[in-house]
Amino acid sequence: MAEPVADLCVIGAGAAGLAAVIFAAEHNPAIRVELLDGAKTIGAKILVSGGGRCNVTHDVVTPEDFFGTRHLVRNVLAAFSVRETVEWFASLGVELKSEETGKLFPVTDKARTVLTALQTRARDLRVVLRTGHRVLAVTRLDTSNVTGTDQSARFVIRHREGETLARRVMLATGGRSLPRTGSDGAGYGLARALGHRVTPTVPALVALVLDERCFHKGLSGLSHEVEVETVVEGRSVDRRTGSLLWTHFGISGPVVMDASRFWCLARERDARAEVYGNFLPGKTVDQAREWFLGRAADTPRRSLVKLVAEVVPERCAEAICVYAGADSQQACGQVPRSLRDRLLAALTRFLFPVVRDRGWNFAEVTAGGVPLEEINFRTMESKLVPGLYLVGEVLDCDGRIGGFNFQWAWATGRVAGRAVAASLAKELSP
Repeated sequence: MAEPVADLCVIGAGAAGLAAVIFAAEHNPAIRVELLDGAKTIGAKILVSGGGRCNVTHDVVTPEDFFGTRHLVRNVLAAFSVRETVEWFASLGVELKSEETGKLFPVTDKARTVLTALQTRARDLRVVLRTGHRVLAVTRLDTSNVTGTDQSARFVIRHREGETLARRVMLATGGRSLPRTGSDGAGYGLARALGHRVTPTVPALVALVLDERCFHKGLSGLSHEVEVETVVEGRSVDRRTGSLLWTHFGISGPVVMDASRFWCLARERDARAEVYGNFLPGKTVDQAREWFLGRAADTPRRSLVKLVAEVVPERCAEAICVYAGADSQQACGQVPRSLRDRLLAALTRFLFPVVRDRGWNFAEVTAGGVPLEEINFRTMESKLVPGLYLVGEVLDCDGRIGGFNFQWAWATGRVAGRAVAASLAKELSP
């Protein structure tokens, strides 16, 4: 038997879903808001983010920090600035602090603080939270055949506990990243069934696994600045500099995580993709040669590894010397040209032997999703299905590492929540 009609039914109690119900209920306290989630306890992704501290946002957020239709991203972000986000969390009792990296965390350094504040506010606003209600299908109702008190219901949401009728529906189901937290991609199926397209989805902000014959295991735990370039079918598609972390399985760290989406998207369409590292960021091979010759002339008896260790950590310098076929203890002034050129090539354009990404269980976000062009950026309402709204990671927009994806969740949730509330106010007014 169907439950009473909800004015707004939000599917997915993650960051975007929680923000949406709070803003909707604040904007129009008279409406009945329900939040459905398949998990027994909500907020798992919030709790594991930022190493358990929850990187709420970043001190500066621009459209260039995201991959998606930039002008649409710009308009959504403009509707909820970082300053407004900080003030909003303060109103919820969560004070934020900025770290040197620009990341903003709760002063408690506990993600639980963020989740508890969101849940408390939603509960205070009388939002009905239904856990263990995994949604199986969302169907549009033919309202011409509906009678009685359910006359204005537009949707029926079928879930494991029965059915819910709703005037408005919002998909806040997340993507496919970290499926153990509940975001297993099911929302894409719901969107498709309602007529939306879904672009290819791949892991993003994910570490890369290297061929086991590479020297990465010996460098595990080492971190340093590297310029990373992704080349697809011979064309450079991304170049960025940042901290690279060597691991027992390959490479990670912010610069690799940010670059990973390009490698993953290319491999999804069976394109040839290569990832190169320049261990002398900003320097060309010619500039590196000039540096090498100058230093070798100054201290010709110095060992090769000590010279290379001027620009990379010594363990990495040793590994690169061996990789280039050089004796790391050889005097740098006696290195023949051919060997020097191999070493400089390895330092400035090292081909990482990537065999795969680390997979959905380790990806922090999803690249791909419902195209932003199918959404009204002013309201987050579907252009194809009146009364349907989409927010957060289910959309084809992903940000770089550092709190940007949470900012997208808060911003889309706010835009959609307030828009739904205003729409319902018009519909339900006497």
